[in-house]
Amino acid sequence: MNLSLSLSLSLSLSLCNCSKTRVQTAFEGETVTINCTYSTTSSFPYLFWYQQEIKGYPRYMFEERFDANLNTSTTSVPLTIKNLRVSDSAVYYCALRPTVTETHSTLTQKP
Repeated sequence: MNLSLSLSLSLSLSLCNCSKTRVQTAFEGETVTINCTYSTTSSFPYLFWYQQEIKGYPRYMFEERFDANLNTSTTSVPLTIKNLRVSDSAVYYCALRPTVTETHSTLTQKP
């Protein structure tokens, strides 16, 4: 029995002010690749993939079935998920480090 599942992909890249969301559908047991392109002035970019399940927090992805390789010539870091499972249904985030590029301060009201 083949079960269809949907992967929702949200790309959040610092230094880009852009966000793309798309739904990708595949079948259990298949291999799927989610693409992520980035823009940075850094010579040594660090990119990370996170998975957020329904009602969960984003968590760093580190599992044998998941593979991501940085390709600096195409400025991309595709995520490949092998042997897809229904439990892989989630939102996936691609993040470029540093993810915070500004200093934030707390505003206080004067009496």
